Amino acid sequence: MGLPEHERTALPAVVDRATWQSRRDELLAREKAHTREGDAIAAARRRLPMVEVDPATALTGPHGPVTLLDVFEGRSKLIAYFHMWHADHPAAAQCEGCTFYNGQVRELSYLHSRDVTYATLCHGPYDESVRYRDFMGWDVPWYSMRGSADALFADRYPFMLACYLRHGERVFETYSTSGRAVEVMAPTYGLLDLTVHGRQESWEDSPAGWPQPWPVDGELLRTGGRPTAQWSRLESGRADELSR
Repeated sequence: MGLPEHERTALPAVVDRATWQSRRDELLAREKAHTREGDAIAAARRRLPMVEVDPATALTGPHGPVTLLDVFEGRSKLIAYFHMWHADHPAAAQCEGCTFYNGQVRELSYLHSRDVTYATLCHGPYDESVRYRDFMGWDVPWYSMRGSADALFADRYPFMLACYLRHGERVFETYSTSGRAVEVMAPTYGLLDLTVHGRQESWEDSPAGWPQPWPVDGELLRTGGRPTAQWSRLESGRADELSR
């Protein structure tokens, strides 16, 4: 059996090592400029003003009611991911995008060493939504912001990621973002961008013949009708019942 047509045609030109290195060096110069521009943007981000938010904003955690101030866990900074929730829906129907992004933030000790707490603030009720976290095998701090989303979003709904600063008993929002800016949470995308076929999504600028089977819609991060990462959890024997 031969290769499928797209694999026969989706191949870069073959050149000698010296030619390849020359082209690679040209791209490296652009990559370094991109890195330096990213550093400059980060420097500007550190100089943004901030806006005060209510530290008593009510949330629900594993032991009942808590406040936004409590979520800091005594640290001075907080990164909060706002996890979408489809009420009364099974695990298979939960947000594939939030599952993709939130599920890739796993090792928190490096953030903690910089005095930063990471936590998920979920739209759904605590008891139901935390079962989704446990089904997925995540161990990030998890809270329900049901009833407080409007206060946190401040007419910017929806956005997915916010950074806060605690100064004594006061809390300030220093940064928030949504859309593709949350790709910083997903090293999967960064790694795919390094491969010859990229993400294989239909919007990408790729040579003719490159495989691009993935339109940017709800099925992009789903396989077999549910968020892709759920299948390995089912195969390991975990039950995905959320309403018990």
